[in-house]
Amino acid sequence: MAKKSKPRRGFGAVVGRLVGFLAASVMCGVLAASLVVPAVAAAGLGVSTSIGFFDNLPAELTVQPPSQATKVLTSDGQPIATFYAENRVRVPLDQMSPFIKDAIVAIEDSRFYEHAGVDPQGILRAVVSNLTKGGQQGASTITQQYVTNVLNEAQLSQDRPDEVVLSGQKNMGDKLREMKLAITLEKKYTKDQILEGYLNIVFFNSNAYGIEAAAHYFFSTTAKDLTLPQAALLAGLVNSPTFYNPETNPDKSIVRRNQVLSEMLRLHKITQAQHDEAVAAPIELKITPERQGCAYAAMAPYFCDYVSHLILNNPAYGQSDIERERKLYRGGLTIVTTLDSRLQAAAQAQVDGTAGANPDRWAASLVTVQPGSGRILAMAQNTVFLPEPGKFDTNLNFNVDAKDAQGNDLNGAGGFQPGSTMKPFTFAEWLNEGKTLTAEVDASRRVYPLGFPWRDSCGKVLGAYSTAQNNPTLGAADDLQNAEDGFYRPMPVNYGLYNSINTATFASAAQLDFCGIQKMVDAVGLHSGLDGAPINMHQLGNLLGGTGVSPLNLANAFATFATDGRFCAPIAILEVRDASGGKLPAQAPECRDAVKPDVARGVNSVLQDVLKKGSGVWINPKVHDKVPTAAKTGTSNNNGSTWVVGYTTGIVTASFFGDALEGQKRSGQNVTINGTFYPRLDGYMIAGPQWANYMLKVAPLYPAGAFPPPPASMIGPNPSPSPKP
Repeated sequence: MAKKSKPRRGFGAVVGRLVGFLAASVMCGVLAASLVVPAVAAAGLGVSTSIGFFDNLPAELTVQPPSQATKVLTSDGQPIATFYAENRVRVPLDQMSPFIKDAIVAIEDSRFYEHAGVDPQGILRAVVSNLTKGGQQGASTITQQYVTNVLNEAQLSQDRPDEVVLSGQKNMGDKLREMKLAITLEKKYTKDQILEGYLNIVFFNSNAYGIEAAAHYFFSTTAKDLTLPQAALLAGLVNSPTFYNPETNPDKSIVRRNQVLSEMLRLHKITQAQHDEAVAAPIELKITPERQGCAYAAMAPYFCDYVSHLILNNPAYGQSDIERERKLYRGGLTIVTTLDSRLQAAAQAQVDGTAGANPDRWAASLVTVQPGSGRILAMAQNTVFLPEPGKFDTNLNFNVDAKDAQGNDLNGAGGFQPGSTMKPFTFAEWLNEGKTLTAEVDASRRVYPLGFPWRDSCGKVLGAYSTAQNNPTLGAADDLQNAEDGFYRPMPVNYGLYNSINTATFASAAQLDFCGIQKMVDAVGLHSGLDGAPINMHQLGNLLGGTGVSPLNLANAFATFATDGRFCAPIAILEVRDASGGKLPAQAPECRDAVKPDVARGVNSVLQDVLKKGSGVWINPKVHDKVPTAAKTGTSNNNGSTWVVGYTTGIVTASFFGDALEGQKRSGQNVTINGTFYPRLDGYMIAGPQWANYMLKVAPLYPAGAFPPPPASMIGPNPSPSPKP
């Protein structure tokens, strides 16, 4: 009997002390959380000390919007990707199923609508249960739990995870602070506002924060459409997301769900029939994995990566790298981009089919911009972000520069030698200096010795480029080669351009001011894809594309011709809104007059002949038949980089095929691609059909008219060149 009487006397004494302290707490406005743990005396705080401590605790809680996922969308509203540190989508209470509201209150805080933030009855009940049954039943109300979540979320959003306090780690001071803040919070917000905040912030799973994300992850539905058994399961999950995880512990999850249903029945929130039907229901999970970031983008992963770098590099989104990253991953932004999902789908399908199985990892890419606005409409390449069996994987973006103008990383491959796609810019300067389209040049000349009197009026204006008007320091061309024999002869300059004759380009440059060529290339925005430096046109090799440029940069330069000489910097972001709908800085068109309209029209008139009778004649002629189109082919010296850049007045597309990752030194000679052997690759062979097949599908989506003709005075005499050999 002695063994039985001792526990009863101990229990009575403990209850006496607890009730006494509770009465004192209520009288003083102190609702001490220490009652859910061993006796107050064990914590070293008496009643008077607790009251003083309580009075000195902060009473204000700043409720900031919790971390939310950022959405990246196409211009037509299609999802591209999401970014998040915590997958959360905030929804108002009226967009939540009544079942989840009733279920969470029933199981977590049945007196939620009766107490003022702290529940004395719940505290005493928990204390008695813990002392008699030896459990660890808590007494935190939904309001108190909300306070804890808000405090912890604030620490996480400021990258201070070490300062997060979990429920099992709270001391008496933590609990008292939680109580006081809960009481204050109830005076500031309505019950429904607190419940809404709680359901939007609470943790369900590492892939789901808040009820909307939880509904989507576990059941592929929305918070509004949760059924009774689904809502009961999620409400039960909050108590221990790991222990009651229906994916890994389905039996425990069912027991907990049914416990929630029983509480809902006891509180008359559901009928007996509803209860019985829900208890009998299987779990029926329909998991939707939440995969954040560009590697798991629904489309255009490399465009997505480019957009993310634009945000992370822009001080408008935060003064430090950490602040900008926080804005992207926690700010709940909605980023509307320039991408057109119709063009993107067509571009991706095209590049995926270009090289077939592609065991040798040849790169294929397409990028489309809109002339007159600079909008990037499509950006695709034949690779995947993450390694997959049988796939060509890389996280480098073939279409963009390695760095931006400020030297910030863009994750681009750094550009590729453009070959003959550089020739139209020398030709543009030819017209700019008042020369005619059909004037004859001596394309038979193959040697320009060291000391040749190239003309250069820049002097000190261009600093390192030259110091004299007749500049012998530009270098030499010892043995110029054309792609085919039979073109080493005098010819009209336009004939030399649309047939892509190297010696014709040098012959025209010999009559031009290299300062003018430099200014023309600068005016259309061309620069090195590796470091953003201007392309030094005082190096003779750059007349034929010796410096690597990115496909986006090259397409955008050609867009200047498509718009009567008006240059617009490329843009990818139309609109950015924060979680509350407020506007943040985006990208607006940045346009300027760069090339004389008559000069642009003269270039367009010749580049239309590329497809009709020049170096691109073997490319699908239906493109030009369908809509007026201009284009230029290009091939690097070793045939490892091949191009077609072609355009209408509505869209401009750069098509690239070649070596993108092997130091760009791999030769495109004697290679087999997609079952076909090529003695040497040329722009019209693979990059050309890739461009043409794509443009046939998408060009009609952006209506285009005829290119305005150049003035008659620019055309000049029209000698009849000998037929192409």
